[in-house]
Amino acid sequence: MTRTIIALDFPTGAEALELLDRFDEPVYAKIGMELFYSEGPAIVKAVKERGHEIFLDLKLHDIPNTVKSAMKQLAALDVDMVNVHAAGGKKMMEAAIEGLKEGSEGRGKRPLCIAVTQLTSTSQEMLNQEIRIPGNIADVAEQYARLARKAGLDGVVCSVLEAKKIHRSTGENFLTVTPGIRPSGTSKDDQARVATPKYAKLQGCDFIVVGRPITRAEDPVAAYKAIKEELK
Repeated sequence: MTRTIIALDFPTGAEALELLDRFDEPVYAKIGMELFYSEGPAIVKAVKERGHEIFLDLKLHDIPNTVKSAMKQLAALDVDMVNVHAAGGKKMMEAAIEGLKEGSEGRGKRPLCIAVTQLTSTSQEMLNQEIRIPGNIADVAEQYARLARKAGLDGVVCSVLEAKKIHRSTGENFLTVTPGIRPSGTSKDDQARVATPKYAKLQGCDFIVVGRPITRAEDPVAAYKAIKEELK
């Protein structure tokens, strides 16, 4: 089943909570850097108190010991999913899992941990010419996904365009979380590699992340429910 995560890309907690309070059902919400740096752990607590699941999207990328210590603190926030950059390497990703396990002791199940392969704003030209990583972008994403699986992570953030390839390489139980989702007729905004919800489901994506097509819609709840219907 493909699930929808709503990206709460707002500068203030008040705006994010105002949106969530329109919903009469629990949703999966993504708290990213802008909102978390603005409000801190308090916004996590407020969203949790409303009964929603949380993907805390901070994309950790540092030396293994620092990432381990940070993940220990994030696990204590009772979030459901966190992430790192796969480019940090296997030891860093293993350290992230260690930190989450330590931070989850006595709290039940540890948060899911996924790794960013390549941002959906990254084009083939940018990968090769600016970041100076050779090869096809789908092959690079697959390589990072295989490394993340070896490190014990639960899945990756990838483009819809790479999800099927990654599942073939890592197994169907390895999660693919896919941003860059744009319902038909909506703007691509600053994304380079996008797809519709229906196409994402056909590619086997486990989660789709949708921001502006929901949060900036005239009726966000209706936009969210329309995507859920499309996924059925």
